[in-house]
Amino acid sequence: QVQLVESGGGLVQAGGSLRLSCAASGSIFSINTMGWYRQPPGKQRELVASRTSGGGTNYADSVKGRFTISRDNAKNTVYLQMNSLKPEDTAVYSCNLRWEWGALRDYWGQGTQVTVSS
Repeated sequence: QVQLVESGGGLVQAGGSLRLSCAASGSIFSINTMGWYRQPPGKQRELVASRTSGGGTNYADSVKGRFTISRDNAKNTVYLQMNSLKPEDTAVYSCNLRWEWGALRDYWGQGTQVTVSS
């Protein structure tokens, strides 16, 4: 059983910063991708950023230059440093862990609210 526990969401003023953390536990395949998705109010969930266990990264265009994803493979933990936050960054942010070994394994955290006030 794999579990993801997120922390770090909250309320911040525009221009401020927040750091999200997500710790994974359980039986985890070492070659995997961890990432963050978000779902703004009334909109579909979208990828924010992801990072493979080998170090490859992928960012949404809307966050490039403002957000940084990092991870500690030994701790199975992924971080999202969010700077220069904008009101349009307001969303529920969810952590994701996935790998493919025969079959696709896809796990999600419970989500954490990030609210950016103008």
